[in-house]
Amino acid sequence: MRYLDAPGPGPRRWSVMGLGTWQFGTSEWGYGDALEAGRIVARARELGVTVFDTAELYGPLRSERILGDALRACGGPGWRDDVVIATKFFPVLPLGPVLRHRAAASAARLGVTEIDLYQVHKPHPLVGDSSAMRGMAELQRTGLVRDAGVSSYTLERWRAAEEALGGPVLSNQVEFSLLRRRPVAALVPHAAAHGRIVMAYSPLAQGLLTGRYDAGHRPTNAVRRSKPEWLPENLAALAPLTDALRDVASAHDATPSQVALAWVVYHPNTVAIPGASSVAQLESNVAAADIVLTSDEYVGLTAAAQRVRLRTGPATLPAVARELLRSR
Repeated sequence: MRYLDAPGPGPRRWSVMGLGTWQFGTSEWGYGDALEAGRIVARARELGVTVFDTAELYGPLRSERILGDALRACGGPGWRDDVVIATKFFPVLPLGPVLRHRAAASAARLGVTEIDLYQVHKPHPLVGDSSAMRGMAELQRTGLVRDAGVSSYTLERWRAAEEALGGPVLSNQVEFSLLRRRPVAALVPHAAAHGRIVMAYSPLAQGLLTGRYDAGHRPTNAVRRSKPEWLPENLAALAPLTDALRDVASAHDATPSQVALAWVVYHPNTVAIPGASSVAQLESNVAAADIVLTSDEYVGLTAAAQRVRLRTGPATLPAVARELLRSR
């Protein structure tokens, strides 16, 4: 496992490959087994994973409880000194008193006295961050929250949140993969220059970059199949990128999904947080942290990804409707 040199007090190290736990307690995607979640977390700790990301919305509420129980079950004395527990506040009403109340509830579900990273889950479209960040600052003063974070923020709003907080907003969790490369332009350079962290969710584009699927072999999960990205025409358009991933994977004795993850953590100050539905999947994801792409491999994969054009607009909606009907 590789680690970032993250700012902030304490001995905690940020593993470049974390574990996203949105699936814990979520039966819609086939991830409802708390026992399997416990095995996944235990193995993640054995392999050196230190970053675990959840949210009050995941489950909902169940993921935090499952993660907290699993970490305590597999941790020995002093386990809290080596784990970054990150959770999120969903800002339906992004006011300081609401945030403080919800942080206390999340900490109780996690079974901790300090949340290592407390994130605003989404930028509110109408209300700024001034009140929420005042609440965040109060949580930091009382010791319930160590570091503040945000999710899905533009660079401008990330900076505005820091100004409202009056201190560092350590991280910004954004969708980041070979198919969603926007963070490379501004967020990653900002994080590298100012000691901040980009947390990459959906680093495998919800499975599109695993190399397991093509136009003739589509996922069986009804939720996934209903999304326009999984239409046969889009899977066909992905074929050249999948071939490029396989070519690089062969040079590293790896899989396409591991190379796709290695592309994400090639960037400085970046942590990938893929989910895992099994111990085997977790082990595969973690192994990607040890793959160091050459600059030529990185450039080649980026170029292949830039040529992919997926149809996700109105033209695909009738096909999506047909898929939904088939899944009933």
